[in-house]
Amino acid sequence: MTYLDAVLLNLAEASCRSFQMLTGRTNVWLAVQLTNLSIVMYFLWAALYFWISDDLSIRVFVALFCGSLLYLLTQTVFKDSVEAAENNAYRRVAKGLRNPRRVRDSMLRVSFLFMCLALSYPSFVLYMNFRVHVVLLPYSLVVLTTVVLYLLACDPLPPCASKLKAWFQKPALAEAPETPPAG
Repeated sequence: MTYLDAVLLNLAEASCRSFQMLTGRTNVWLAVQLTNLSIVMYFLWAALYFWISDDLSIRVFVALFCGSLLYLLTQTVFKDSVEAAENNAYRRVAKGLRNPRRVRDSMLRVSFLFMCLALSYPSFVLYMNFRVHVVLLPYSLVVLTTVVLYLLACDPLPPCASKLKAWFQKPALAEAPETPPAG
């Protein structure tokens, strides 16, 4: 499993670098966006469960749990900006240091990778044969968390211009009317 982890990590890093050269956005930015997506999915699921539940005690529990989770998120995940995280990564790369998450989080990545693989078939069977729709949310959150762990373990390239931005601006500059010289 560690060999598969190393292969996937190298593949993720190559993909992140291609993404950065294309868009100008780093793997840190992409990881934050996917984290935000998973948080939104979780809170939408909790709101839907709150909406359809008739039991007052379940509603109170869901409201308290989501409220405390939102508070914890503001104290941890939402505390630092994306720019600060990117600047830290740029400084580390400029010093020639590798991402410490490559080694430190390897067991966590392997665990989530195993969960992705082990839960894929049961989730598929539950959804396709028994129409258990609720299984899609936890499985998708496990997959998103696994992807985020791989993204956070990658090293970004130094800051670079976006090829897409330059590509879109080139036709706009060519179509701009030329102004005659004054005089």
